[in-house]
Amino acid sequence: MMMLPAKARLFLLFLCIQILLLAVLYRDGYRKRVAYFFGIFWKGGTTPGIPVVLPFNNSRPGDVYANLSLITKPLVSQHELPLCPDVSPFIGGPVRVFLPHALSMKDVEQKNPLVTKGGRYKPPDCESKHKTAIIIPHRNREQHLQYLLYHLHPFLQRQQLNYGIYIIHQAGNFTFNRAKLLNVGFKEAMKEEDWDCLYFHDVDLIPEDDRNLYVCDSNPKHASIAMDKFGYKLPYKTYFGGVSALTPEQYMKMNGFPNNYWGWGGEDDDIAVRYWSALVTNFI
Repeated sequence: MMMLPAKARLFLLFLCIQILLLAVLYRDGYRKRVAYFFGIFWKGGTTPGIPVVLPFNNSRPGDVYANLSLITKPLVSQHELPLCPDVSPFIGGPVRVFLPHALSMKDVEQKNPLVTKGGRYKPPDCESKHKTAIIIPHRNREQHLQYLLYHLHPFLQRQQLNYGIYIIHQAGNFTFNRAKLLNVGFKEAMKEEDWDCLYFHDVDLIPEDDRNLYVCDSNPKHASIAMDKFGYKLPYKTYFGGVSALTPEQYMKMNGFPNNYWGWGGEDDDIAVRYWSALVTNFI
């Protein structure tokens, strides 16, 4: 019997270990990644027995701008547009966060030609069932703001939302007051439009999955429950910071946000207390 050389035996052992690892991952639910791995070596498409999980619209996986070019304005008036479907056909799941080098606001505008003055957007091909305002407190975070808008505009368009983005800037050198800026944002946004949902959004948080719908629920919603800086889990159970969503009615029942927290921290916990108090007394 011919003996394999030592290097060949080591290679075969390594290959067996890799196949075993992939089998375990496949069993534990990582089918998409395993299918992608085998797809690298399998010519002609998919690997037999391993379904390749694609987005609903078969777009390029991970590209938040994929399929936006498919959105076209039909030859009917605005009043004749059909309602958008319950589930947008442009939603694709996880998106790759890409931070372009030397990004500018001009680049963001060019990538989103359907966004109108003031950060407003309506689906051109259907009437959205949801109207969402995004309120972003801001000061001296221009690069973060550019990256957020670069990702957030196509993210919301994929969900077929009627939306507006409000940047609430604090001028001067006084200590930053995030919660007060959110209150200002609520007041100014509601002056312009009868929004049915408001998202209060930190400038340095970029959503990574467009199935995280930016719409409101029957109760106040904490939308940033999994962040990379916390290992994709909450730092503590009552944490309500980052990104949260309220209807105008929920905001009023909570009496808005506290105005007396200057500097970072504290207001998140106060908001959580208001949330739970309002939930117990008003929303059940």
